Amino acid sequence: MWLHISLHCFLDPVPLQSISVDVVVRGFVADVFSELHYKNEEENPAEVTFLFPLDNEAAIYAFEGLICGTRIEAQIREVKEAQYEYDDALSEGRQAFLLERDRTSSDIFKCSLGNLPPGGEATLMLRYVQQLALEPDGAVRFVLPVVLNPRYVPEGSEEDAVTSPIPPRVPNGKLPYTLSLSAMLESSRVINRVESKCPLEPLCYIAKDHTAAQVSLAEGHQFDRDVELLIYYEDVHKPSVLLEAGKPGVASGSLMGDPSLLVTLYPCLSCAPKPGLNATGEFLFLLDRSGSMKFRHALSPPRIQSAKETLIFLLKSLPLGCFFNIYGFGSKFDAFYPQSVEYTQKTMSESVQRVRKLQANLGGTRILKPLKAIYAQPCREGYPRQLFVFTDGEVSNTRQVIAEVRCHSSSHRCFSFGIGEGASTALINGIAQAGGGCAEFITHKERMQAKVLQSLKKALQPAATEISLRWDLPSGLEAALVGSGPQFLFDGQRSLIYAQIRGQHQSSGASEGSVVIQYNLQDHTFTETMKFPLQVQESDRLPVHRLAARALLQELEDAEEKDEEKQRLALETSLSSGVVCSQTAYVGVNTEMGQPPPGPVFYRPVLYLYNPDGWAQSRANSSDIAKGTPMPGMPTAESITAPEVKEKPIPKKKESPLLHLVSLQNADGSWVLDASLARLLGLSEAKIVSKTPEQVAPNVWATVLAILWLHSRAAEQREEWELLEAKALNWLQATAGSQLADCVKTGNAVLGSSVSPQAFGL
Repeated sequence: MWLHISLHCFLDPVPLQSISVDVVVRGFVADVFSELHYKNEEENPAEVTFLFPLDNEAAIYAFEGLICGTRIEAQIREVKEAQYEYDDALSEGRQAFLLERDRTSSDIFKCSLGNLPPGGEATLMLRYVQQLALEPDGAVRFVLPVVLNPRYVPEGSEEDAVTSPIPPRVPNGKLPYTLSLSAMLESSRVINRVESKCPLEPLCYIAKDHTAAQVSLAEGHQFDRDVELLIYYEDVHKPSVLLEAGKPGVASGSLMGDPSLLVTLYPCLSCAPKPGLNATGEFLFLLDRSGSMKFRHALSPPRIQSAKETLIFLLKSLPLGCFFNIYGFGSKFDAFYPQSVEYTQKTMSESVQRVRKLQANLGGTRILKPLKAIYAQPCREGYPRQLFVFTDGEVSNTRQVIAEVRCHSSSHRCFSFGIGEGASTALINGIAQAGGGCAEFITHKERMQAKVLQSLKKALQPAATEISLRWDLPSGLEAALVGSGPQFLFDGQRSLIYAQIRGQHQSSGASEGSVVIQYNLQDHTFTETMKFPLQVQESDRLPVHRLAARALLQELEDAEEKDEEKQRLALETSLSSGVVCSQTAYVGVNTEMGQPPPGPVFYRPVLYLYNPDGWAQSRANSSDIAKGTPMPGMPTAESITAPEVKEKPIPKKKESPLLHLVSLQNADGSWVLDASLARLLGLSEAKIVSKTPEQVAPNVWATVLAILWLHSRAAEQREEWELLEAKALNWLQATAGSQLADCVKTGNAVLGSSVSPQAFGL
């Protein structure tokens, strides 16, 4: 059970003093070194637990501590062995620390620090590497999560959710700990600039060719949001290869002993056709309607409202002749139709009205049952199925969900969207990767519509398939993929491919190898060729090896638990690479014998920030709180119940002009000339009718005016209406004929706009 404790209970004794982070970014990979400094300011020994989020693409590979002046290097062990070693050390009065993955989510970790004596200080040092995500504009995105949102879990599971929609605020300047972050950027590409929503010190180039730079977080970070760095490279689409030497002293023939190679593929598939207007397909939208979707920020609408508006944009953008359905899920699930229906004016209008009435009233978050119900529906021949999943939380059976999606990946492509800072990266990334689609994360200040409509464009485009690699290496060497490699690739999608170089190089001189990547797009075959020197780069941190291990672990752990061979291989890979998985944990123990504590050890969860508006709360597991005596005034696990919170009515938000215009569009792409459209255009219906060019049908005239309005009044939101504009233009070109040019000229005069006729294909 997640417990939401009042802020005043923990504000004074919180022992976390500071967080210091050093990052090295090389291309699409970040190597992170994080220090967390604690001090026990109480009169009794304390056990500290700190829950923190970490991207599912990250691989923790080292953990050590400096406790009361003694340096302790943690060792990776099987989970039960590590927990036993930790508990045994605490009972003997020795300092110890434990790092393990949360039982229900692979992107949340729990760090426990035990027997910290009164006045004692401890610094925990954590190292991890991670693949970096890409933004639609080509920016490489590094995120340091510093907020942890509550997540709904299924009722009746091992951990039920207790949530409070209005957590207490932390006054500015009263935060209990500080954060410093410094990043070194290195790349074979020119670094153009670095942007962030957080204040940064000026970017400092340390190489004349701008391939290396330093940047740091400005002092005084308020923990009001995740720390994000957006790095812009030149020639970002250019493929690259990085070869890294194996770990010294480790036998060849193993993952860590052999050199590892990282191939970065980020093609710009300019040959791909634009989204098809006549593309056939079946589009299924699975929307999280659990209680957490009611959450809202001060300057943003509730998540469910944003999702509803996004669904309207999606419905208006679908091509005629396709099939669709909308599902909602929580503790239970429902569907608009027993099975998918054809996209017509009638079904579209009916669905838009039902979308407007949707509420976040389905309880917890159970996604597996609706997924199975969707997959149980027979597919229509000639109508490839595309599944869009929207959720703001996590589930306790993430591995089962991913396995279910992977099992049906040959007939269903899956696109996933994580809403808000609390969405599980393990779930969102996992189902997108398993389903051959793309994952997007939407923070509270981002418009959901833009990212979702970009994914719909991808769903309407053919993906690159049949991806294969061909190696050209000197005699005695061979390359072997780590994991299965990518199965699909969309325009603008980046893929990192890992391989081992096995064998002995027979030539004594310097030489090079090459890799040829081949893929099919519709009826065409394309290739990317990359040459690379065989002089391996040595690194004590081995970031490429660690990420290769993480990629392999992810595949092995997504397999069914009953597959004992894969679980055994996952355990061996984790122990040999140092990358934590569900079966392993890091434990460090001070070998100097201590004295058993004279009294109870006090348990202290560490305060963390809740959301980007400066709210704060603590959450802890009830079984953990029961391990120690709570501080005076702190509720016990047994006494805490969810407080009854009266929700303040949310004032009805006036519909945006863009959404209003979109709502008026017909399924075929046209608009009707009526009073509603006239009011939005700021003119009377009579005036619009009077300005209609001769022999032009009213709906043609209305459609031209609507497109002109989009270009002149909503140009900054173009990504959201490109698809529905394409439908409108297709309809116009088939209906207006030679009258279109005159309509555009007259429409510009009526609206006072200056949209080029080229926008209409003229």
